[in-house]
Amino acid sequence: MAAAQDLLEHKINLQTRADGAMILTSGYALGPVAANTGEWLHAWAKDAPDRVFLAERDGDGWREVTYGQALTAVRSLAAGLLGMGLAPGDRVAILSGNSVDHGLLALATQYVGIVSAPVAEQYSLIPEARDRLAYIIDMLKPKLLFVDDPARYAAALDMEETRAVPVLASTLEDSPRAATLFADLMAIPVSGDVDIAHAGVGPDTLAKVLFTSGSTAHPKGVCTTQRMMCVNQAQLAASMPFLTWQVPKILDWLPWNHVFGGSHNFNIILANGGSLYIDGGKPTPDLVKTTLANLKDHTGTLAFNVPVGWGLLARALAADADLNRRFFDGLDLLFYAGAPLPQDLWVELQRLADQAGASPLMTSSWGMTETAPATLIVHQPIDRSGVIGVPVPGCEVKLIPDQENRYELRVRGPNIMQAYYNDPKKTAEAFDDEGYLITGDAVGFLDPDDPARGLLFAGRMSEDFKLMSGTWVQAATIRDKALAALAGLIQDVVVVGSGRAEIGLLIFPAPAILANATTADSGALSDAALIADIAARLGKLDQASTGSSTRIARAIIMADPPSLRDHEVTAKGNLNVARILARRSAMIDRLYSDGDAAVIRL
Repeated sequence: MAAAQDLLEHKINLQTRADGAMILTSGYALGPVAANTGEWLHAWAKDAPDRVFLAERDGDGWREVTYGQALTAVRSLAAGLLGMGLAPGDRVAILSGNSVDHGLLALATQYVGIVSAPVAEQYSLIPEARDRLAYIIDMLKPKLLFVDDPARYAAALDMEETRAVPVLASTLEDSPRAATLFADLMAIPVSGDVDIAHAGVGPDTLAKVLFTSGSTAHPKGVCTTQRMMCVNQAQLAASMPFLTWQVPKILDWLPWNHVFGGSHNFNIILANGGSLYIDGGKPTPDLVKTTLANLKDHTGTLAFNVPVGWGLLARALAADADLNRRFFDGLDLLFYAGAPLPQDLWVELQRLADQAGASPLMTSSWGMTETAPATLIVHQPIDRSGVIGVPVPGCEVKLIPDQENRYELRVRGPNIMQAYYNDPKKTAEAFDDEGYLITGDAVGFLDPDDPARGLLFAGRMSEDFKLMSGTWVQAATIRDKALAALAGLIQDVVVVGSGRAEIGLLIFPAPAILANATTADSGALSDAALIADIAARLGKLDQASTGSSTRIARAIIMADPPSLRDHEVTAKGNLNVARILARRSAMIDRLYSDGDAAVIRL
C-alpha cells in the first residue's frame, strides 16, 4: 500500500489580483499526456497482454477480458461499426449500464472517432423518466443504439424517437425487434479503414458526450474530448504518483454514464494497466449484498464510492472482521466523492482501517462532468472529511471573494470542456470573460493562514438563500452541522427557508429507520419517539447557534425517500436539491404551518 513517503505534500502557487480574486495553481509539473485512449490500450496490450483489463460476474465465476483480447475486440468492433456505415463524428447511444461489452464498445468508438453517449439506464427503464431519454435521443440523433438485453429495454426501443435507429445487443433472446448481435460485430475482420480512422483521432477529437443530471432543466451534453480525458489522467498521476508504481485494481459499481465512474475510474485503470471488476451491486440496502458477495472474490488496491455507499459498506465491514481485513489488505486509496462524507463516517472508516492494520490515503476530490472530472484533489494525509484539496497540475483555479473565507470557484485548464453539445447559448453562459468555467460552487480554505492545506467545499452558490429578514443562509454549512448532529438516524437533509422567517429542514431518515417506522401522516413521519430524539439532538445545535442565519428552527421527517424515478436523487446517489424543493413545495408549506404534530419546533 502507499506509504507516507510515496505521497506528495500539497504545493501551490497563489496570486492575489488587484480585483481581489485569487489564482491558485499546483506547484508540480504536468507529465506526459497520451494523444488518445487507444494509445493506452496499445501500450498495455503490448506490455501486459495476459493481464485482466475488464471483468464481470458470469454465474459463479467471472468473464475476464485481457488487454490483448481487448485490443483485438476493440479493433474488430471498430471495423464493424465502420462497416455498418458509421463514420467519425457519428453518435452511438449506450442505453444500458456497465458491462464488458459496454466498455469494449466505448473504446471501439473512441478508437475511430465515433462518439459514444452513455445514457443513465433509468431513463430507459423507468416510464416517468423516458421524457429525458426522448430529449437526449432527439439532441444526439444517434446512428446506433446499444443495449445489453433488448427484452429488458423493449419499451425504450419502441419509443417514437428510437424506433427507426438500428440496435446492437449483447443477446438476441426475446428481442422485440431486429438487432445486430454484439459477438458477430466483434468477429468482423479488421480492414485498413480502421487504421486510417484511428490515425485521425487526436487530442481534440470528440470522444463522448456525457449528460449532466439536469437539476433544474433537461440534461446538458458535455462534449468530452480525448484531450480532456488523457490530460486528467496525467494530472492524477502527477498528484498521486503511486498510481503508476503498481498495477491498480478496483471492484466498482459507479455508473459509466457519469464522469466519476465512466471517465475518472475507468481511465485510471486503462491508463495504468490495471484491472476493473464490474460490481453489479449498488449502494442500497438490498443491492449492497451483491457488492459484499463480489468482495469475497475480489478486493482492490483502490476503492471509490459515494458517502451513502461507504456508510453501507462500513456497517458490513464492522460486522465481518475477515472481510474487513481482506478489504483493506493492499488498499492504497479510499476515495469518496459525489457528496460530503459525514465526519462520523470518516472516523469509522479510519477505525476499520486501523483495525485491519492498514493506512490507505483517505481522500476526496472536486470536479464536474464539465471538468473530466478531477480539478482539485487531496494528495497528502488529512484527518477529516470535507476537504477537496488543491489544484491538479496544469489547471488554474480562480477564487472570487463572496464572504469571509468563502469564495466562488471558477476553473480553467486543458481538462475543462470547451462546449456543451449543440448548445451555443448555454456554452456562452458557462464561461466568464477570461475563459474560466463558472462552476456555481463555493469553497473556503481549511486554514486561511496556510492555503496549501487545501480548500473546503462550501456548497452551491444557488442553494444559499435569504431569510425574510434579508439575512443570508449558507445551506451547506447548516447541512453539515445537521448531518453530524443526526448521525445514525438520517440519510440526508435539505435546508429550506428562502423568504421565510426561519431555517427549516426536510429530513430523509436512514433506510433502517424508515423501514421500521409505523406512524406516517400525509407524507411525514409522526413517530413520537423519533421526533423527540431528533428534537433533542437539534436542540444541542440550537445552543451553539449565533443568530437566525445559523439556527435551525423547525424540521419535518419525510415518509418517502428521495425518488430516483422523479429525479430527486442522481445515479451516483446524491440529492438533486432543486428538484426536491420543486417537487415537495407542499411539504415545505406544511413545515412552516402551525399546529402540525409532525413538525418539529425548536
